[in-house]
Order: sequence, then C-alpha cells, then structure tokens
Amino acid sequence: MTHTATKPAFTALASKLSENSAAIGVIGLGYVGLPLAAACSRAGFSVVGFDIDQAKTDALNSGASYIDAVTSEELAEHVAGKRFEATSDFAQLSRCDVIVICVPTPLSKQREPDLSYVTRTADDIAARLKPGQLIVLESTTYPGTTLDVLKPALEAGGLKSGEDFWLGFSPEREDPGNMNFSTASIPKVVAGDGQQASQLVQAFYGAVVDEIIPVSTPSVAEAVKITENVFRAVNIALVNELKVIYDAMGIDVWEVIDAASSKPFGYMPFYPGPGLGGHCIPIDPFYLTWKSREFGLPTRFIELAGEINVAMPQYVIGRLQDELDRQQAVALSAARVLILGLAYKKNVSDVRESPSFALMELLEKRGTKVDFHDPHVSEVPVTREHADLTGRKSVKLAADSLAEYHVVLLATDHDAIDYRLVADNARLVVDTRNVFARHGLQGKHIVKA
Repeated sequence: MTHTATKPAFTALASKLSENSAAIGVIGLGYVGLPLAAACSRAGFSVVGFDIDQAKTDALNSGASYIDAVTSEELAEHVAGKRFEATSDFAQLSRCDVIVICVPTPLSKQREPDLSYVTRTADDIAARLKPGQLIVLESTTYPGTTLDVLKPALEAGGLKSGEDFWLGFSPEREDPGNMNFSTASIPKVVAGDGQQASQLVQAFYGAVVDEIIPVSTPSVAEAVKITENVFRAVNIALVNELKVIYDAMGIDVWEVIDAASSKPFGYMPFYPGPGLGGHCIPIDPFYLTWKSREFGLPTRFIELAGEINVAMPQYVIGRLQDELDRQQAVALSAARVLILGLAYKKNVSDVRESPSFALMELLEKRGTKVDFHDPHVSEVPVTREHADLTGRKSVKLAADSLAEYHVVLLATDHDAIDYRLVADNARLVVDTRNVFARHGLQGKHIVKA
C-alpha cells in the first residue's frame, strides 16, 4: 500500500522550498557535490552532505575543504552556522526533504557505463525513502537513466514517483578552476518526472542558482549534458588531428588557431593538448555510443574523436623520443624525464582522468625514470586506474635539479610554474600546451608536441 503524496504534501514541500526552509541532502561530496552543498547553504537551506569516505566527512566537519571551489574559510562558516554538516550515516537521509545524487559515473575497462555508484545510492535512498521527498540525479549519464534505472530502483519499496515522491534530473556543469563561473552563476538545466516534479525541481534550483533552464523530460536534460561534452570532445579531437598534420608540414597549429580566431563569425577556437582529462569529456561521449547500440545506430564520429584523443599521449611520447634522439642521442630507456603538471587542467588540483598519468606510465614501460612537479598536487592521490602511482610526491623546481633531467615534458600549463627558470636550465623542453611561446620563451631546445 502506498502513502500517496497528496496535494497538501506537494504544497508543503513547495512552501519549504520557497521559504528556503527545506532540508537538503547531497550524496557524494566531490567536485560536484561539495560546491552544490555550499551553494545550497549560501541560499539559506540547511544541508546534510553524505559520503562513504569517513575521512572526508571528518575533514569537512572540522571546516577543512579539499575542493578548490569551496575554500576552508567558507566551509567553516557554513559549519559554524549549522547550515552544513557531513556524515557517512545514510540513515540521516530520512531528515531530508530534497536529496541530490552527485556520485561518480565512470567507464568500465570495456568503455561501458558503470552505474554501480548510482544504483547503490538508489538502494540506500529506497531503503529510507518517505512520502513527500524530492530526489534529483546530477551524475552525468546516458539519456534514459533517470527513468529507466533510478526510478524503478526507488519504486522497489512500493512508493511511486509522481504519487508518493518526486524525481528529477539536473546535469552538473562544474568547471574546476574557472574563476568566471561558480555553481550559482552557471545556468542550470532542470527537468522532472511529471508536472509536479518539474515544478519542485525548478523551485529548488531556482532558489540556489541565478538562472534555470527547464526542459521537458529528464531524458532531454541527460541528452543536453552528453551533447555539451560530445561537442568539446569532437572539436578537441579535430585540433589534435590538425596538430599532427600541421606538425608534419612544419606549420605551428597554435599560430594557425590564433589567426583563425580573428574571424568574428563561423569559428570557435579549441586547443590541442597531450590528451583529454577530467571526469566529463573523456568519459561522457562513450555513454552515448553505448546507449546508441540499443537502437542499432552507429556513432562513428564520436568514436573516431575518442580514438584520436586517446592516442595523443602516445603521439607526445613519440615526439619526445624523436627530440631526445636528435638533440641528445639518448634512448628513452636511459632518460630521466620531469613532467610538469599532474592535474588535468591548469590552476586546479583535480587529477581525474589526467593525461599525465598515461604519459608517466607510457614512459616507465620504456624504462624511463620519471618525476613530476605540480604546484597544486603535492602527491599522487588514490585513483581507480593508477593505483601503482599512489603516493608519488611532487619534486621541487630548481636550476640545478632541472639540469639533471634529459627532458622536461610540459603537460599542464599552471600559472604558478616558473617557466623562465625551466627555459633557462632545462636541457630539452617538450611543450604540449604552447605555454613557453605564450611567455615569449624560445630556443632550439624548446619544441612543441
């Protein structure tokens, strides 16, 4: 027997959201969940953050943040004001009026969606689900996940979406390191399972962010996120392929892109690199290619882009080997290499899916001695795919130590790196980001890849 979420229950939750008095639960306190929790607290809601990692919840409750987008000072204010607390006790979900799921959605080794975090979280919620709650998924996934996977899991206990509880999807749009946009200032795409759910999802996010973009169904919202990341993945693959072609022709692809960017219409600049990183762009397009097989439809364009981007670390190592042979007559097996930058993008500590890991592993398979320097990453954290590298520590940059390496490989162009020091003291520099040219640093020992 279900306990139908009557019109009074809907009205009560809508009233709590409009008064910012609803209790918000955020499951998964990583690069998406913690900034969202902070944004909800800033909006005046009381927030309970859930994570299975007790060390994380202990750190957060002491006011110590491990995410760049939320400073420890801000976090301490939320904790002191009793607007935020973290816990690993999922029994506390029963306290929440709104529950937002922000857990990882990685790929398997076969490049198929791994929804285990979502399904386990759904089971945790279903065991404690009560009438009148709003459940929202933010984890990026293929179109149909909210209604075909999450909804049945939540309904397994007898409560029904749209009758007893409400269900929605709103894709995360975090961009770590982007100082121009925060969780609250990025327009938020929102959708609900039915009219009441749509109204509640809009009311919730409308109280937290500056602008909401309602769409008709959760599947449309899921497709929006996939489309955004496919767009970036395909265009990055294009410039990566152009880099390889133009390099063979003796043409600098970065000079080409800069000149092409002067066109005020019909062109948008994308830049090559050593490979894709971050949780979204290297992963999300493969969710769509997997789902498309259900409909017997190929995704040749997307898969080709993935092949090009995945091949970039190998291309970079090939260029590095060529320059070692040409300039120093040293084999990779006898070389010492310093990688500059472990994070997947500049000015952040986020190492998820970083191409630097692929570069390190490719080199070490050839017998190369590899160190890394990253001003934002003091040591390699625990990762699912690169456990053998856990605990490696960032080395310091100094004139005498730089000269001991046969080559310095620039993978991530952090602003905090002293590029003049590197240019003046390194024997050979392989630059995958064009950062030395941007700083006006040139020489025969500085090459691009």
